[in-house]
Amino acid sequence: MLIEIARSQLLIIDVQERLAAAMHDKDAMVQNCGRLLEAARLAGVPVTISEQYPQGLGETVAPLQEKAEGVVRLAKAEFSCIRNEPIRAALRAHSRPHLILCGIEAHVCVLQTAIEAKADGYDVFVAIDATASRRPESREIAIHRLTAAGVQVVTTEMVVFEWIGSAASPHFKALSKLIR
Repeated sequence: MLIEIARSQLLIIDVQERLAAAMHDKDAMVQNCGRLLEAARLAGVPVTISEQYPQGLGETVAPLQEKAEGVVRLAKAEFSCIRNEPIRAALRAHSRPHLILCGIEAHVCVLQTAIEAKADGYDVFVAIDATASRRPESREIAIHRLTAAGVQVVTTEMVVFEWIGSAASPHFKALSKLIR
């Protein structure tokens, strides 16, 4: 199944100051989350951002906040975003079944959200190069669990080019620049 732009929404999970600082390969993860955020905004794809216990873990990192003007950021205590009713309601309100996930941590909040979103009827895609864990082996185990659960593991570039669909797309020029 290809990711369809008109059926897509993006959920950025817990890319917060104190969490991001502890992640393996955090710079690449933040950069790719930013690319997805920019691509979504340019293409009119709805975006939701979750923040795990922000009073203790800080807000979404500055590079993403700068690109997220007007994007809903919702606090949560649950690891799975699907278990948080305001986040779940925000996702449902978009009525878009292709749910692209990225963020922190691959083996905890991203994994639990992906598996529960899949059970909730979403077609779930995890942009793995925009997803991190503190330890690389935790991320690798998460990949295995995600694929076993029927979640599609993709890259940022795959998402963007599937959204574009064709060099004739009105989004081609703006979105392809984000990948270069």
